[in-house]
Amino acid sequence: MSSVHARPTSYDVAAWILAGFGLLLVFPLHLFSALMAGLLVCELVHLAAPLLNVARISHRRAKMVVVGLLAAVIVSVLAALIWKAAVFFQSEEASLQALLKKMAEILDNVRAKVPAWALDSLPENVEDINLGVASMLREHAATMQEAGKGIGLTLAHVVVGMALGAIVSLTAETTREGGYGPLSAALVERVRRVGDAFRSIVFAQVRISAVNTLLTFLYLIVVLPALGVHLPLVKTMVAITFVAGLLPVVGNLISNTVIVVVSLSYSFSMALWSLAFLVVIHKLEYFLNARIVGGHINARTWELLLAMVVMESAFGLAGLVAAPIYYAYVKRELSDRGLV
Repeated sequence: MSSVHARPTSYDVAAWILAGFGLLLVFPLHLFSALMAGLLVCELVHLAAPLLNVARISHRRAKMVVVGLLAAVIVSVLAALIWKAAVFFQSEEASLQALLKKMAEILDNVRAKVPAWALDSLPENVEDINLGVASMLREHAATMQEAGKGIGLTLAHVVVGMALGAIVSLTAETTREGGYGPLSAALVERVRRVGDAFRSIVFAQVRISAVNTLLTFLYLIVVLPALGVHLPLVKTMVAITFVAGLLPVVGNLISNTVIVVVSLSYSFSMALWSLAFLVVIHKLEYFLNARIVGGHINARTWELLLAMVVMESAFGLAGLVAAPIYYAYVKRELSDRGLV
């Protein structure tokens, strides 16, 4: 490991260049999903290994068997969760298609539910809404077409990434310190730091999303029914809240829009109540981001937002997801050299 404020060696510089080149190259090669899957498996193995006292197993082959079985279990569980999520969102009662259809119906009839003072802000009829949606779809047609074509390829990349993550974790857990050459050691250190950044951001964001999802669950499935309000597709909205919540800040905006629009199916006042509730949740996420994510990487919310804007402009949705992780890694490297 590089010592803090020590003069970097030529191996460190070479490792930084290779790491930076590799992290940026995953975007044009469309390998970001594989990178995320591999890091997830690797970090889960790293977190679970101490529970099995892997470090105390002296025999290298026995350690490889234990870590290999652990990695296989983690990959199997993750694959099962992905499959269950896909089945859930494709089911009739919880499909995204049903949700989008319901939202379209609500927007079609929304003018009858809103007060006169709000009518000026709304389209005159559903044709205006359709024209707006069609315009948006035309603007993003190429992106959506590529996304549709690439779903199968993305899933293949995820599977390969998980397998590679298992192999990397197996190597990391069974190779003794000092078993690498100088360049290899510097590269391994870069990989470890990227993994630390991934763990700090992603696992923290999972906790934030879980809190948001729990509060949304209580609002939609406990509080509103107790008041006699029964909204449609609440399970789908709760699931979307968790999945979208894995994206810092912007994910909350996605789920908020869905919930407010569906609340319009009951009444305009219910939509306002939902909006007020979600604004509170949104403020809570800023607080949690500052305390949990910012605390882990010593970054303010505006720093993460700036990184997200720049990365999204450069690399699209993948850049948006990667921005907090890459920012955490770069800031760690700079801070350890006393540069920031």
